[in-house]
Amino acid sequence: MNKGIKKASSLGSFIFILFLIGTIIGIYYAVKSPAFEKNKPIINLPIERFWNSHKPFNVTISDDQGLKRIRAYLSDKKERIKIADITFKTPPKTYDLKIKYPKIGFEYGDNDLRLTILATDTSKWNFFKGNSARRESRLKIDNKKPDLFSLTTSYGITRGGSALAIFKATDENLKELYIQTNFGKKFEPTPFYKEGYYAVLLAWPLKEKRFSAKVVAIDEAGNKTRARLSFFLKSRKYRTSYLKAKDSFINGKIADLAEDEPEETQNLTPTEKLRFVNEVYRTKNDALIKKYTSKVDHNIIEEFDIKPFYPLKNGKVVGSFGDHRYYYYKDKENIISESYHLGIDLASIRMDDILITNPGVVVYANYNGIYGNSLIIYHGLGLYTVYGHCSTLLKKRGDVVKASQAAAKTGATGLALGDHLHFSTMVQGIFVRPAEWMDSKWIRTNIIDVINTAKKMIDK
Repeated sequence: MNKGIKKASSLGSFIFILFLIGTIIGIYYAVKSPAFEKNKPIINLPIERFWNSHKPFNVTISDDQGLKRIRAYLSDKKERIKIADITFKTPPKTYDLKIKYPKIGFEYGDNDLRLTILATDTSKWNFFKGNSARRESRLKIDNKKPDLFSLTTSYGITRGGSALAIFKATDENLKELYIQTNFGKKFEPTPFYKEGYYAVLLAWPLKEKRFSAKVVAIDEAGNKTRARLSFFLKSRKYRTSYLKAKDSFINGKIADLAEDEPEETQNLTPTEKLRFVNEVYRTKNDALIKKYTSKVDHNIIEEFDIKPFYPLKNGKVVGSFGDHRYYYYKDKENIISESYHLGIDLASIRMDDILITNPGVVVYANYNGIYGNSLIIYHGLGLYTVYGHCSTLLKKRGDVVKASQAAAKTGATGLALGDHLHFSTMVQGIFVRPAEWMDSKWIRTNIIDVINTAKKMIDK
């Protein structure tokens, strides 16, 4: 009898232990299952932000398994208002909660609110209550647009040329300030003379038929103001040239330059290599120049006493800016390539000194394809000069150059058949007419006088 009782007792204990182990294993796997995940919802909300209360904004809330409930409250120093309470029938993994300013509840003009968002997920964790997250943000109400006012500009701008504009832009929370053009380019302004004033050199690209520009100011709350800049627009015709591509040229300079890009040119015919060098390789080289000439320093300027550029003493112009060049093979009916000449060519004596008329900083000193050995120098206010086909570079990147210093020597590197200098002027990455920046009258009228007039207006 006692043995039977003991045997039954042992069997019961064994079954209990098995049950206990099974329960523990079951609980372990249940807790480890996705249904019991422990990750809290993520509320993408900064600790502080500016807000134009007339415009709702979204807060993205996400969770690994799904969102069950979201609540949101706005509060000031006196009261708290519920602005959202959503329970999902089909739990989303991501939800954009739109935050709207309540129509009633807060006193008008309260500029400091607190946004609180609570989110709970569908997890069975925490005794089936789910994981909860809470996030707060201080909202600074700002419904005032930035103030913009155009002081003065150059009278006109020529297609392919430059112009200067000076304006005032003020806002306590100014975030972005730029000049938007009709062709997509955004020009960056430079602080000018006194706080709140800005100057900007603009460019009308050679290939663009129209030009318009407006200042755009955006504050931290997203308030935006636009002010149009007015210029007299001057159309200009540029030269068209038809150049015969001789076999000596194709099998000489073109073949040599094609070797710079062997993977792309090894299977091309001689005339195809000409097209590649003159169009594809040229585009790549121009892109490098634009990269180095697109930046603008943001140090405040009071003067821009630029002098006319004369890079070669007694240099003769042998190639004009804007020249639309067509290359043909054997006869004019057989056009094989085209390009625009985005600078002027100057020639004097072989390996002549290239003089830097205005002080600046060397931002590039290296080989650049069709331009050969090249220098790029920054002169301030977004203005750069480019010197190509050099035989020797006397300066390196980072060097500060003074007026009248020799920085390089002329040569025939790159796509050049004879010793000369290719000289380009750039405004924030756009090629512009060098003739303007070599003309003392144009500089006086369009740059110096505009700056002096603006300073007088500011000082009144």
